[in-house]
Amino acid sequence: MTPARTLRLAYTAVLTLVVVVFSQRCGTPQVAGDDWPVEGGRLVATFRTEPTNFNRLVDAGPVGRLSALLTQATLLRVDPTSGDLEPRLATAWTGTPDGLTWTFTLRPGLKFSDGEPFSSSDVLFTFQALYDERVGSQLGKEMQVGGLPLQVRALDDHHVVLTFPAPFGPGISILDSLPILPRHKLKAALDAGTFPAAWTASTDLSAIAGMGPFVLTEYLPAQRMLFVRNPHFWRTDEQGRTLPYLDELEVPIVPEQNAELLRMQAGQADLINSGARAEDLAMLRDAQTAGRLRLVEAGTSIDVSTFWFNLTPGAAATQQKPWLGDEIFRRALSHAINRQVIVDTVYLGAATPVYGPVTPGHGEWYVPDMGATPFDLGRARTLLTSIGLEDRDGDGVLEDTRQRPVRFSILTQRGNTDRERTSAVLQEQLRQVGIAVDVVALDVPALRGRFGSGDYEAMYYGASSNSKDPADNMGFWLSSGGFHFWNPGQSSPATAWEAALDALMQRQATTMDRADRRRLFAEAQQLLADHVPALWFAAPTITVPISARAGGATPAVISPPVLWNAEQLYITGTRR
Repeated sequence: MTPARTLRLAYTAVLTLVVVVFSQRCGTPQVAGDDWPVEGGRLVATFRTEPTNFNRLVDAGPVGRLSALLTQATLLRVDPTSGDLEPRLATAWTGTPDGLTWTFTLRPGLKFSDGEPFSSSDVLFTFQALYDERVGSQLGKEMQVGGLPLQVRALDDHHVVLTFPAPFGPGISILDSLPILPRHKLKAALDAGTFPAAWTASTDLSAIAGMGPFVLTEYLPAQRMLFVRNPHFWRTDEQGRTLPYLDELEVPIVPEQNAELLRMQAGQADLINSGARAEDLAMLRDAQTAGRLRLVEAGTSIDVSTFWFNLTPGAAATQQKPWLGDEIFRRALSHAINRQVIVDTVYLGAATPVYGPVTPGHGEWYVPDMGATPFDLGRARTLLTSIGLEDRDGDGVLEDTRQRPVRFSILTQRGNTDRERTSAVLQEQLRQVGIAVDVVALDVPALRGRFGSGDYEAMYYGASSNSKDPADNMGFWLSSGGFHFWNPGQSSPATAWEAALDALMQRQATTMDRADRRRLFAEAQQLLADHVPALWFAAPTITVPISARAGGATPAVISPPVLWNAEQLYITGTRR
């Protein structure tokens, strides 16, 4: 799922003009105890995913997002902890009463990290690349309203006008996910049709420039990325000191959670890729008592791992085992899964049972018990029998009407213990109703390769979301979306219910009334629950460990939980 864009933005009939003007200075970062921001030093934050491309328009995944957060800047930002709009490259914006047209004033005197000046031409170029079919940007597909792109034009070097093709519920918060790229660095590649290859992992890093707090100066495959402070970064703190505080941010590539934790224990990392696992909290609390780190609870995760079958028409999985594509089969599985056991054993109680992709962490969009299928083995067996799946030979495994065993494999992420352990629980619980499951753990590149080729039966994986607003996560909800896991990228809806889901999601995205949006999204969630294309089990509580020497962190439930605000981080006791 893609881009951090929650927004409490209300449009009213009496609205004639909205003017938002912010100071260049940012707020004081959250600090621990008597710590106060000082300048200099290096912070170490592990990351699990190997980069393939450093351009967010090309890579909409975790690395593309991290790279954009650290090295690029957007016109505005949505604070993921509060939902408030904050100025970035734009200092002010005014809107028409219908919310369709917005005029942005750009911050004067800014330079990219290579010293080249920033102007409205860079904004226009970014939108040109965003919607260029040769780029094929997933972000470009998501930044549309009713299937139409946003229009942008320049009034002069310091003012741009953005026009929505139709009303859009989240409004200008959509811009939070779009980094403004350097025209002088990338125009030649866009003109030549080679834009996606311009900033790959093998690119000379001097070709990359941005207006974010850091500059990427080193990438060692399977080892680390090193970011140093951008000398041209424009933000200051309340005392007028230039941000970021840090001289360097080192990001080791550590695919496995156990290895991340070992680094944290050994004092070799200040932050890990995500929240701590439940089974590690006791040890981490001991370290907190000893003063080596602190634990901050950010809230309930909005990123829930998804279990889905390959429902792409013509897929070998459903051709050979047609019951995989039967809604009754999937509903039976949902009744056979005891979610509370997953909460208690995998997350040691630090999670909430869920039946859909929307969690309590989504706030107003969450509907308690939506689509609930209570644990009921008897109900599960009845449903399985109703579609001809019975234990015909008494071996404890169901067979279909052709005497073939009811057996399938789940692919999941190697090294992600929550997913591996949940898959093992699923294997055991489904065995109790006569379904045999094989669990195959793969590394992320192999897992994504199998997903892309359609060479799988079932998968337990997921994607991180950077917004709580459903209109910002259309890649999951729409049949044409790349994160519509069970049958992604459909040219037209494969089923009547997916066509209805598309219509509901488009309506809620283009409705300006917040209450109507909540009602329409509740209907969309119910439709998803009625047809069971995927299953969800538990939403963990996000508890973030932070080393005692790291200050300025304000953890959020949106990934990455701390590095979203990296310019505010500092190392206690170090000076430039």
